[in-house]
Amino acid sequence: MTRTRTLPLLIAASSAIVLLSGCAAAAPQNTEPVKGGTLVYATGDAEPSCLDPHVGGNFPQAIISTQYLESLVSKNVDGEVIAWLATEWTVADDGLSWDFTLRDDVTFTDGTPFTADAVAANVAHLKDPATASSTGYLALDKVASVESVDEHTARFNLTEPDSALLDSLSQPWLAIESPAALQRPQEVNCESPVGTGPFVVTGWNRQQSVTLERNDDYVSPPADAAHEGVAYLDAIEWRFLPDSASRYAALRAGTVDVIDSVQPDTIIAAEDDDAIEHIDAPRPGASNRIELNSSVAPFDDIAVREAFIRSANVDDAVSSLLFGTADRSYSALSSIEKAGVSEPDLFDYDQKEAARLLDEAGWTEKDDDGYRVKNGKRLEVDFPVSTNQSIPAEVSLFEQLQSTTKEAGFKVNLEPLDLSSWYGVLGENDYNLVSAPYTKVGPDVLRILFHSDSTIPAPSGYFANHAQVKDPALDAVLDRASEITDEDERQELYAEAQKTILDGYFILPLYDQQNHYLLRSDVEGLRTMPTVATPTLFDTWLDR
Repeated sequence: MTRTRTLPLLIAASSAIVLLSGCAAAAPQNTEPVKGGTLVYATGDAEPSCLDPHVGGNFPQAIISTQYLESLVSKNVDGEVIAWLATEWTVADDGLSWDFTLRDDVTFTDGTPFTADAVAANVAHLKDPATASSTGYLALDKVASVESVDEHTARFNLTEPDSALLDSLSQPWLAIESPAALQRPQEVNCESPVGTGPFVVTGWNRQQSVTLERNDDYVSPPADAAHEGVAYLDAIEWRFLPDSASRYAALRAGTVDVIDSVQPDTIIAAEDDDAIEHIDAPRPGASNRIELNSSVAPFDDIAVREAFIRSANVDDAVSSLLFGTADRSYSALSSIEKAGVSEPDLFDYDQKEAARLLDEAGWTEKDDDGYRVKNGKRLEVDFPVSTNQSIPAEVSLFEQLQSTTKEAGFKVNLEPLDLSSWYGVLGENDYNLVSAPYTKVGPDVLRILFHSDSTIPAPSGYFANHAQVKDPALDAVLDRASEITDEDERQELYAEAQKTILDGYFILPLYDQQNHYLLRSDVEGLRTMPTVATPTLFDTWLDR
């Protein structure tokens, strides 16, 4: 049987890790960490086009950059902000500036000292339209500039108070890079970002692998790391292996040590293998969901949005396709977010109610294929699906929803697209439905995803409000929640915001965004970061 390790994740220890049953594997050979060796990590996520997470800002970048870049702050398993490259921080009484005291013993791997000027250069890089940042850019929306108070004190100047600033700064898309390296042409920096982390990018064989070697001068682990000093591993071979069956076969054969993007059927199959362990680390922030574009017909009508949602049999699809590896969500937020509000009754599968709603909305006729018709127009919706981001089980789930919503009279056009084309369709507002994973620490993700400001594209062309929600009252609630520090009031405001989002049928929640890792049982010390659930290999060692 596989073992499932209890590793730190986000928000609360009681909900941070989902434990799966299994028998314990054989005891390790060594009780003390073994130094040396090369760990082979095989990822099924799309190969990044750039290894610098400032550029764009997707999850594949976050996973690999966690090994060589570091953030100003991190979080522990209780959701508390902890020191990393910054040792302490204070906020002004008016909330319009934050002072961060920086470590004075850290150097980037190119020899550049880590200073307040370096922090200022990173924020300027993230906010520069030429960088084409999306995730980092949106997280720094309220940051006007950073100034150097002295060599090791960086002052963030804000346009408005931002109670989520520390959450934002803990994320890998805002990690700190060498200011000297950032001055290189973007294509060069994309190939070999320079950080302060425990490993260094030393080679990238595109479509094959990235080579990471130990930083022998490393001194700056986060406050919750298991050891001080340098990493135990000599190196990491980070392979790109998109085929799920091939990844699992390589893990079983021992030619790779860790795999991600694990399919539900693979998780179940691995339960009988004593040599393999499983880590289940759902992401924070938003749930995995389908967003209904309310800015164009037919989903500009709330009755049609509700009819679609009532006719989508998500429960059966999740049960049959995910084999119990994920629970159905009825929330806009991940289950590990304390502020999450769950409303199961809003998402009952009810074909009769869906039919009534469509009749009420004027879709009373049906064509020869059984699809609803109104004023001679078929009830047809386009659903572009990224082939780089959607796992096969998820695509099968979309196909099941396509089938059950057809019973109500919807024609759902599933359109498989590569990542670039998918982003293009979203940017042109040429979609009715979309499943767009978005990760941000904390409930402020609601502001990113549902504030009307987020219908305006970032310099990269990306915008996050795919449901095209434009509600001044909701904007006011989200603005207020992002400004105040009183936790009880924030929770109330986020609950109010979620009620508006869910009651408006702007989204169809599915389940938590999934991060499943399988690893050989002789891989010790691997944990997921208590921020966005990326694996960190700093404490990892090979018991062989």
